[in-house]
Amino acid sequence: MSRKFTGTPSKDFDFHAIQYEKKDGRATVTFNRPQVLNAVNHQTLTELNAAFKDASWDDSVAVLVLTGTGERAFCTGADLDEQKQFLQRPRDYWKWMGDFIEAHERLRNLGKPAVARLNGIVVGGGNEFNMSCDLAVAADDIYIRHVGTSHGSVPLAGATQFLPLIVGERRAREILFLNEEIPAAKAEEWGLVNWAVPRAQLDAKVDEIVEKLKAKFPEKTRYAKQQLNFWRDLSWHSTIGHGRDWLAVHNTSPETWEGVQAFEQKRKPDYGEIRRRWAEDDAPEWLGGEMPKQD
Repeated sequence: MSRKFTGTPSKDFDFHAIQYEKKDGRATVTFNRPQVLNAVNHQTLTELNAAFKDASWDDSVAVLVLTGTGERAFCTGADLDEQKQFLQRPRDYWKWMGDFIEAHERLRNLGKPAVARLNGIVVGGGNEFNMSCDLAVAADDIYIRHVGTSHGSVPLAGATQFLPLIVGERRAREILFLNEEIPAAKAEEWGLVNWAVPRAQLDAKVDEIVEKLKAKFPEKTRYAKQQLNFWRDLSWHSTIGHGRDWLAVHNTSPETWEGVQAFEQKRKPDYGEIRRRWAEDDAPEWLGGEMPKQD
């Protein structure tokens, strides 16, 4: 009788948005959309979910490494070109978000350690993938940044839940309210990454950590990870369902529209106009400043 609950050879997967390799006890998953700074679209999420499930089921895999193609970007969050369609159909965003949530839950619940190899800039949802890994090694010339409150979104798929646990309450608020770049050295000081090393030493440091993790008992590591996940799981499961619905509904809000349109037009959002409408009670929750007519 063939064994059902095991892995599949990585070459059997027809992935395009990611690369997937398994070798010498390591599974490597690589964001593979360098033309858009490794931004995540729905195809990426679908492929990530398949790869994470396979890595979890494959008993020859001891460690998963998550990284990005090239040297410019690890991952820069959601692909805004794809996100534009959700302005018209917010209910479809709710579906997209379900697969985003699944990818994070599969990554955090692999039953084995995950190491983020931060090869380039880490922005928005990219940092949420970084934080869903157990450990992180960064090239010392990269930066981490959140942009949600600048671009018309809320970073509630990991950032609002995990940053206070990782860097502390005040620093989390600084990161999410100010949206400033965090250089690798500061990220290491704050605990947002474990090691920041010269780019030429990035792979050697990742290899070192992988080998150390492989030299541990798999069952004991799996359960230690499960126990360590407690506070993250508590925060995540208390908020993520509400967040999924809130983000979907608020795809119709003027702030979301202005953020997406500003990106498309390659300009800064007009924060002043949004603030004016709030100050003057000019129907700031409604597109065009007009409430629906009431009979």
